[in-house]
Amino acid sequence: MSEELFAPIFVPNKIREAVGGRAWLQAMLDAERALALAEARIGLIPPEAAEAIAGCCDADRFDVVEIGHSGRASGNPVPALVKVLTDAVSEVSEDAARHVHKGATSQDIMDTAAMLVSRRVLDLVLAELDGLAAACASLAEEHRTTLMAGRTLMQQALPTTFGLKAAGWLVSLLEARRRLRMVRDEGLAVQLGGAAGTLASLGSSGIEVLRAFADELGLAEPVVPWHTARFRVADLGSALSLAAGTAHKIALDVILMSQTEVGEVAEPSGGGRGGSSTLPHKRNPVGSVIATACARRVYPLAVALQSAMAQEHERAAGAWHSEWDTLGETLALTGGAVASMRETLEGIEVHTERMKENLGITDGLILAERVTTVAAEKIGRLEAHELVQAASHRAVESGRSLREELADEPGLRDALSEEDLDAALDPEGYLGSAEAFVDRALELYRKEGLG
Repeated sequence: MSEELFAPIFVPNKIREAVGGRAWLQAMLDAERALALAEARIGLIPPEAAEAIAGCCDADRFDVVEIGHSGRASGNPVPALVKVLTDAVSEVSEDAARHVHKGATSQDIMDTAAMLVSRRVLDLVLAELDGLAAACASLAEEHRTTLMAGRTLMQQALPTTFGLKAAGWLVSLLEARRRLRMVRDEGLAVQLGGAAGTLASLGSSGIEVLRAFADELGLAEPVVPWHTARFRVADLGSALSLAAGTAHKIALDVILMSQTEVGEVAEPSGGGRGGSSTLPHKRNPVGSVIATACARRVYPLAVALQSAMAQEHERAAGAWHSEWDTLGETLALTGGAVASMRETLEGIEVHTERMKENLGITDGLILAERVTTVAAEKIGRLEAHELVQAASHRAVESGRSLREELADEPGLRDALSEEDLDAALDPEGYLGSAEAFVDRALELYRKEGLG
């Protein structure tokens, strides 16, 4: 494994730690602690036994690597953890040790731990999303009237503003944020079903323990155990994939706008960031590259979580096991993609003059649609379209500007004055609802409780 070498490049330390082995171990111990406390609340075990168990549920007491190695024999780490936890509790109270893991199965602890890990990482990812959204909102506001070329199929299409582009990023981020918040607040539930989903070993107290267990952990109480009903995990993976994809879209735009021939934005370059080992003139969009790499890994991981939904009867034969690392990586890499773009946009340089220059490289052709619209009011839509199209083709072939070709077109000369042509070829006059859309995006941003 190459965790130490590559992981720091893609995922911030705090997120890596939140999905690391110790974090999972502590989440499993948190589940064991909550189970004991819940059972004590219901009266199934003595309060002092629950206190003894809870007092031993600290990951620093145990060797995560050893538990992992020992877990190979049973196919999951919980039996090994229960053994060392029981040994630790027995040093405090032999009677309390008898109540460790009472009524639970390994999957109850692992699935509940997965929900706890997910909640903690989602908090971090959402904080990064908030920062990225704030950067987009700032760019949208600052550049609401900054002219640039709108591009379709990689070709210049019509004038737009950089503020509108940033507003588009912003709205997508808010949608991804809303989805992740919903999963965090409503979709993360405890798992407690016992050996086959009936909680038979808890007698008639099963539902009470389940309710108290959920309350102890602050997670949702499921209607029934979900050992092989994996919608929650697949839904979480899908929401993470959407968030990563949103960051990826922004990254791709930044990469394209950073090309030497385009030069409309540049990523922050402090501390040697974006440098090339052999080409000193380059300023690579490394933040966007990292976000892209993270997102590209998230997509198949989310699919893997979805593919694990079909599981056999009341306990899966391998599909469940495939989720653990996959879920952790999906969480971490989504966080990495969003964090990288937050850092990028917070320090991005916007070259407004280059945007204006690029907007003019077609010598007016980018505004052919507007000329057609203006001329149509005088000579009709069909004739205006044919005449402007012909003038545009001549401009491309001759190298002359569109204005020159339009002025020489007899069919248009009488319909459009010099002033009409100048107005029609002014990109500032053909932005439609661009600024209104920026306002709508910023209004949504504020309604979401941000900004």
